[in-house]
Amino acid sequence: MRIIVDHALCEGNAVCVRVAPEIFAVGDDDLVRVLVADPPASQRANIEAAVARCPRQALSLRDD
Repeated sequence: MRIIVDHALCEGNAVCVRVAPEIFAVGDDDLVRVLVADPPASQRANIEAAVARCPRQALSLRDD
């Protein structure tokens, strides 16, 4: 699974950080960062929730 961030859409609302703080962080530039390049399957539900709750739809999930 791979997390895709569209930085053109991201506003740094940090909803993803609240849902999955071990996976996401927001930097000083107010853009989301993916902390874990290859997240474990055990985090999939949290990641899917973060993607679904992103107010700007800046996150997506791809199965590679």
